[in-house]
Amino acid sequence: MSNCIIRLMLGNHAIAHGAMEAGIAVAAGYPGTPSSEIIEYLLDNGREFGVYAEWSSNEKVAYEVAYGAALAGARSIVTMKHVGGLNVAMDPLMSSAYTGVKGGFVIITADDPGMWSSQNEQDNRWVGLHAYIPVFEPYDPQNAKDLVKLALEFSERHGHPVMMRTVTRVSHVRGGPVTVCSPEKPRYSEGYVKEPRRHALVPANARTLKGELLRRWSTIEEDVEDAPHVYIDGNKNLIITSGVAFTYALEAVKNYGVKASILNVVTPVPLPRKVITDAVTRADKVIVIEEGDPVLEQQLKALLYDEDIRVPIMGKMENLFNRVGELTINSVMDGLTKALGIVNPLTSIKTISIDYSPPPQRPPVFCPGCPHAASFYELKVSTARSGARPVFSGDIGCYSLGINNPFNEQDLLTNMGSSLGLGMGIYHGTNGKTLVIPIIGGDSTFFHTGLPALVNAVYNKTPMLILILDNRVTAMTGGQPNPTSMISIENIAKAVGVDYVRTIDPFDTKKAQDTITEAMSVVKGGGVAVIIMRRGCALEATRLNRGHVARYYVDANACRACGICYNLIACPAIVPPLENRKAWIDPPNMCVGCSVCAQVCPYNAIKPEGNVKEWLGKWAEM
Repeated sequence: MSNCIIRLMLGNHAIAHGAMEAGIAVAAGYPGTPSSEIIEYLLDNGREFGVYAEWSSNEKVAYEVAYGAALAGARSIVTMKHVGGLNVAMDPLMSSAYTGVKGGFVIITADDPGMWSSQNEQDNRWVGLHAYIPVFEPYDPQNAKDLVKLALEFSERHGHPVMMRTVTRVSHVRGGPVTVCSPEKPRYSEGYVKEPRRHALVPANARTLKGELLRRWSTIEEDVEDAPHVYIDGNKNLIITSGVAFTYALEAVKNYGVKASILNVVTPVPLPRKVITDAVTRADKVIVIEEGDPVLEQQLKALLYDEDIRVPIMGKMENLFNRVGELTINSVMDGLTKALGIVNPLTSIKTISIDYSPPPQRPPVFCPGCPHAASFYELKVSTARSGARPVFSGDIGCYSLGINNPFNEQDLLTNMGSSLGLGMGIYHGTNGKTLVIPIIGGDSTFFHTGLPALVNAVYNKTPMLILILDNRVTAMTGGQPNPTSMISIENIAKAVGVDYVRTIDPFDTKKAQDTITEAMSVVKGGGVAVIIMRRGCALEATRLNRGHVARYYVDANACRACGICYNLIACPAIVPPLENRKAWIDPPNMCVGCSVCAQVCPYNAIKPEGNVKEWLGKWAEM
């Protein structure tokens, strides 16, 4: 291998570089943990080699961009997480299996077992079964880099989309050694060849294409037999794994003396039938270990039944391994000891007992100076003063943290864009008796799936006060850009016929409260009101200014220990009160000078340090 080096790499970076080595021309995605770093790497490193990469407005659009490139003959990838991700792209995904592709096309879906940053543990291997799309599953960064190259070649060879399913412990592990080679020249298309019989899915064409899909799937089932599955012969006990579970099984056998052979299946969809039956016929017992649902186990049981192979098969369906959360070496060893009737060596390892007090509970909180915290404070005060008892219909983003104390302003929250849709349902389901306040993010969520729902609210005359919290970036997934930097939310809201549209700075607390109060009166009169609460993300603001910010401190002589600043705003920079209940701000480490606490203090006890006006002016320019 010429021009290759050894590196320690994040799994997502290895995937991105592997795609470049395979000659991808087009990459599109929507940020979502744990997938975001793939497109970020391509934006940072791919352009000099001629790779086109973009953050799309949502996953459906991203899918169609990459899918369209592959229909033209270019090599392409699309990246997204599982929920609020592949689900959004399901319509074109299902159709892409019918049309097939001309250039290699890989769908990279990053699942999140353990729900570190997700609302559920959806296992997208099921989607491969549902859509007739093969699934490749890597187990570490080097394997992920190799598999994305293999998947692109496999896709192009069969003229069919391929999915690669990663999980958090592959995407976000930094592993090595990873062999990194020079990128290949991007494989763009020389021009799109019109094939309406194949690419235009009217019913007459689709009926024919379904038959072609099934014939192509039969060929794919044969070809996966030659994928780089790993078989380690060692015992009549056989462990069958897929993806990151292979690393746990390998550790159990190598480090903890478990007597078993291991078969790691690279393609959990479709299964390599011959590879599996060959391994199973040598075994007396089969144990299936996999991250997520028993997708591999269910297929394996059906396969062996069809082949009339009778051997005990154990896994998640027998409750040997946890079905909630991620696998760990402890949970894997627990399952293996039950299955094999051995003593778990981990329980006999001597440990040192340390007597310590458990750390205090620390629920997730807004960052110091987060404009969303100010928005939630102003909303809470305004609704309380009006005597309203609204339903706060929440959404996915940093502002999801509004569910916590002291705000408690996210009464329901299920998926991207759900705030408006569920809010409309509650309004109509209660026969118009409920004041609904949807809260959605301008940090891409509004453009992701909120815009069609806003149109629906206007079209169906559903009175609501819609708060769009715009912090100028897609903050929760790392500060990616989004359409708010170029497209006016205000103009869109006016264009679709919203009755009342206002833009306010959440750092202007009095004006914000007055505007919310005024908007609620519009809603009571049957109108749709939109308030855009705009102020840039505090992390991005301090980063762009390299930490040169004005700050605030508490004048202890003026403070009367009322608690408003630390009880109602909940800024992490305002530490728990001293013994005398007076507030204290930790400016050197935390305060970013947002000024909100100073505005709400009734005793003028919070003072600026530095040129606050100049700093807030710079911040407003984001």
